[in-house]
Amino acid sequence: MTNKSVKIALVNPPTLKGVYRHQLYLPIGLAYLAAVLEENGHEVTVMDCPALHMDNEDLRKKLSSFEPQIVGITSMTPTIQSALLAAQVAKEACPEATVVLGGAHATFMDEQLITEQAIDIVVRGEGEKTILELAQNVSNPKALNSIEGITFRNNGQTVRTPNRDLIQNLDELPLPAYKHFSLEKYRLFGRKILPIISSRGCPFQCSFCVTSRMFGKAFRARSPKSVVDELEWLKDVHGADAFTFYDDTFTFDKKRALDICQEMKNRKIKIPWDCQTRVDQVSKDMLQTMKEANCQQVFFGIESGCQQMLNTMKKRTSIEQNEQAIKWAKETGLFVAVPLIIGYPGETKDTFKQTLEFIRKVQPDDAYICVATPYPGTELRKTVENNGWKMSSNWSQYDTITPVFENPLLSSEDITKIRSKFYNSFYSPTYVIRQSIKGLKGNFYSKIMARTAINHMIWRAKSIFM
Repeated sequence: MTNKSVKIALVNPPTLKGVYRHQLYLPIGLAYLAAVLEENGHEVTVMDCPALHMDNEDLRKKLSSFEPQIVGITSMTPTIQSALLAAQVAKEACPEATVVLGGAHATFMDEQLITEQAIDIVVRGEGEKTILELAQNVSNPKALNSIEGITFRNNGQTVRTPNRDLIQNLDELPLPAYKHFSLEKYRLFGRKILPIISSRGCPFQCSFCVTSRMFGKAFRARSPKSVVDELEWLKDVHGADAFTFYDDTFTFDKKRALDICQEMKNRKIKIPWDCQTRVDQVSKDMLQTMKEANCQQVFFGIESGCQQMLNTMKKRTSIEQNEQAIKWAKETGLFVAVPLIIGYPGETKDTFKQTLEFIRKVQPDDAYICVATPYPGTELRKTVENNGWKMSSNWSQYDTITPVFENPLLSSEDITKIRSKFYNSFYSPTYVIRQSIKGLKGNFYSKIMARTAINHMIWRAKSIFM
């Protein structure tokens, strides 16, 4: 092991032409890797290509200029092709550099990805400690066998070292190194909404999700003081206009969530924020306390208004719990957003009709329909494979908008039509008026969604006459 400083480039790969790109999301994982590496004396540069509109030629020039010894590339499933092209660029620009790929897709597809000649090492699971050990041993390839949580090639054979233990004390992690990012690029309707991760791990094993396999089934949480210290830092140093908690279930530890809210009130952090949680992990009193701490939006992963589909997804929640949580949140004055999944195995027009009827009944402030997507590592993917259904191998289509497998009970054409019809109905002039009124009363997210709905109606009108 060496303490010598190593030059490391961390890359969020360029967006490929023709590939659907969602709203930009700050790659907080890279920010944590950069912070850990710098804390240990290494020289880091971050190339956030989508935000800076960098293509692969721009990336090549940057890498050639910096001459890193390690190039770390992050990727999600829809952007894996972008990551592989970026890896090729890295190998051409810096032939002696070690090219490392990480992220959820890489974690579950490591043995396939390591066959790519441009990829030297795949990091599985949490990457902070792993990337640090790789940096400390960059000149000692024999050490790879002793570094946990990686997959690599050795004399033509694939080597998978044991999984790395998860970080138990999240408070020991440094603040994410946002100095490497152009935060102005991440504004939404002019507002800078910055992310924070206050916990990792999920005790619930929904069959469409990989969180528990990626970050563990145990809920690991930062202390309220650590969390609110970071919120103050985001506000005072980086000019945040709003915060968004990336936790899977913010309120799982109810006392901790309440303590965070109280600490925010004590420090007078009067900035809007949002979080996501489960309908069975809230009470009306808790939602009221969150509102008093200036929480303005809560996401409930209800997924369906049909109990049969909830059971199939292994949500371990009920229609009654969904209805009650939404009712409590609306009575408290929170903006309520709900994701829905369409096209899950077993889904029919009738089962989704129950979901639509549920949405009409509870009237959330926003609802967005995700197409069932069998990501690597999910139980859903195993189900599709076991049923022998045709499934797309084009990873760029795994965007939760495009149907990627054959559902014998609900065709891809039906799914696309139902989704389009839903949005055309949901984002109505009445919706715009309702959200505009809430926005005038001070809800930050209602203002955003009123504008989103207007943009949708304009786009729809234009598409009719094109």
